[in-house]
Parts: sequence; structure tokens; C-alpha cells
Amino acid sequence: MKYLSLVWAQLFRSKTRTLLTLLSVVAAFLLFGLLDSVRVAFNSGGSVDGANRLVVASRLSITQSLPINLLPQIESVPGVRKATYAMWFGGIYRDPKDFFPNFSVAPNFFDVYTEYTVPPDQLKAFQDTRNAAIVGESLAKKHGWKIGDTIPLKATIFPRGGSNDWPLELKAIFRVKDRKNVGAENQLMMNWKYFDESNDYIKSQVSWYTVQLANTNQANQVARAIDALSANSDHETKSQTESAFQQAFAKQFADIGLIVTSIMGAVFFTLLLLTGNTMAQAVRERVPELAVLKTLGFKDGTVLTLVMIESVLMIVLGGLIGMGLAAVIMPGLTAASQGAISLPNVPTQTWLVGLGLMVVIGIVVGLLPALRAKRLKIVDALAGR
Repeated sequence: MKYLSLVWAQLFRSKTRTLLTLLSVVAAFLLFGLLDSVRVAFNSGGSVDGANRLVVASRLSITQSLPINLLPQIESVPGVRKATYAMWFGGIYRDPKDFFPNFSVAPNFFDVYTEYTVPPDQLKAFQDTRNAAIVGESLAKKHGWKIGDTIPLKATIFPRGGSNDWPLELKAIFRVKDRKNVGAENQLMMNWKYFDESNDYIKSQVSWYTVQLANTNQANQVARAIDALSANSDHETKSQTESAFQQAFAKQFADIGLIVTSIMGAVFFTLLLLTGNTMAQAVRERVPELAVLKTLGFKDGTVLTLVMIESVLMIVLGGLIGMGLAAVIMPGLTAASQGAISLPNVPTQTWLVGLGLMVVIGIVVGLLPALRAKRLKIVDALAGR
């Protein structure tokens, strides 16, 4: 590290060029920090409480429903502690662009989804009121709803009595225990029995079952036993962990991993060209100075190392600033979205990948200029050849 001051001085020899290059690196890693955090969030597997849950849905598609009479059979499978169910509704409130998930649920839904907390009196009111609704705290704040309000949902799939109007009475507001998962508060539930009795088309059907396991280690065994219940029927099931189900559901809309990889691949390819050109020009301008260093006794390997350190230092410095800005911005984005986006911080996995990329890019862009500096002949350099 005794040459660090020399490397630092060479790095900022042309302050304007270095600062502009640093800004490009900062922008690239700021984008990486934000996008890769989204990827990790989608692949993280949901809440800690969901580690002991399976989701049972149609083997064909999540859009295919399952008969309600599967419930007692699922509950009888060894290793199943509790089972609940839900049916997708897909209604809209005022503006279709302002969509939030909404579905009907079983009476024991919140016994299985223990990460949600509901005041006992409100939960009882929800269960006892036929056309009741329960919403997340973030969603209630966003729309200014309070207990006793009527929420006029409009059906997009299931009409009621020939009309798309589904007025629901808000009876309860739930809150997630883990505030890092506050995005889960942006959803609405109604009573499944009310939905089943009132909709015009579909009866005694659910979209999926959620199974709470007695032992997490038996997940595969229980999943196979549940799927065997409907084997060779017209409603074959696919049981999988909650994390796998969530990822599969998200991929119906877009492959987040592929999108992030494609965008960042283009960004980092451009960054390689830009920073590579900067390092090549910097070394080319310093040919006489490098010759002087060799004249003073600096070995070829030392000169190569100095150039490589300069390259890596420039990328790491810009990268750390960029990812640091991402870490600062993300909690603000989460707060501004009122829970619609739940990205409280840059995950450790993203930091580790980012640091690896910084070092690799620094080595790649500095390698050719460093080799040129190493092979430099003192006589030719001082003669301007």
C-alpha cells in the first residue's frame, strides 16, 4: 500500500475525465443495486412464517379452480396441521390502473397466515358479517378507508345478480408483523361463502389451498400425498412450497430474473467500453511518466500492478457510491409507494455480487493498458516512439 498515494494522484490526474467516468460507474451500480434487489426480493421465498406452508393449486394453471370438497381430504393427510383456501376475485376499485389483489378467503385464513395480525373483535366482525371485507393497513391508509366504510368493488370476472357491483363493508384491518414485508398490506379479502353464494357462474370452487405443515422437513412427502388425492382426475393438483408458488405466479407476468439480467448485461457492456477507453487513454498520456518510473528502478511487474490497482480502484469507488445510493433510495421508495413496493434495503446477496462485479470489471478494463505499460521500453518511450 506504500504506492497508494501515487495511484491516487494518477487516478485524478485528469479530474474532469475521472469524475465523468466515476459518474458512469455510479449510475451503473445504482441501477444494479435497485434492479438486483427486486430480483432477490422476488426469489427470496416470502415471509419466514411461510417456510412451513405448502400451496396446493391446479397442475394446469393457477387460473383453473379446484373443488371445495378436497379440503377434508387434504386435512386428513398425515403431516398437515391446518388447511385453508382462497378464491381469486380480481375486482377493481374506481380506476383499473390502481389495482390491488383481492380475493375471498376461508374463515380460518388468518389462523394459517400467522404473519398477519388482526384485532380479535375486528376479526370476529369480519367472520360474522356476510358481505364483510378486511384490508391491509397500507391499503386502508392509501384510500382513506376506515372501519364501517363501504368499498364499492367492481367485478371483472364474476358478476353478481347480473351486475358487476360488489359493495363490501369494511369490518377489519390487518397489519403485518414484519415491517419489511409491508407490501403484503396492499390487498383485500372478502368471505368465501358470500362470494360462493352470490356470484353467477362458479360454485363450490377455490383457486388454491394453503397447508400448514406439522414438520417442515416433511414438505416433499406431504406434497406428494396431497397430489395423489386427485391423481388421474379432472382436477389434478400441484403442491409446492409457498416460495416456489409465489415465484411461479410472478413469472406468469414476467421473468424478473431474465429482465434484470438483460438490462444489466447491456449496462455493464457499455460500462466496459467506456471505462476501458478511459484507462487506455490515461495510460497513453502517461507514457513518458511511466518511462521515468522505470528509469528510477520500478520493475515491469510493479508498473503493471500500479495500473491494475488504479483501474480496480476507480470501478470499486464508483460502484460503492452507486450501491450506497441505492441503499439510501430504496427505503424512500418503499415509503413513497405506501407499501406497494417493499424493498427496505439492498440485500447482502446483491452487495456480494456487486463487489464481485466491481473487481472483475476493474481487472478486465485495466488489463490491456497495464500490459502495455509493462512492455514499455524506456528508450522508445522517452524518444516519443
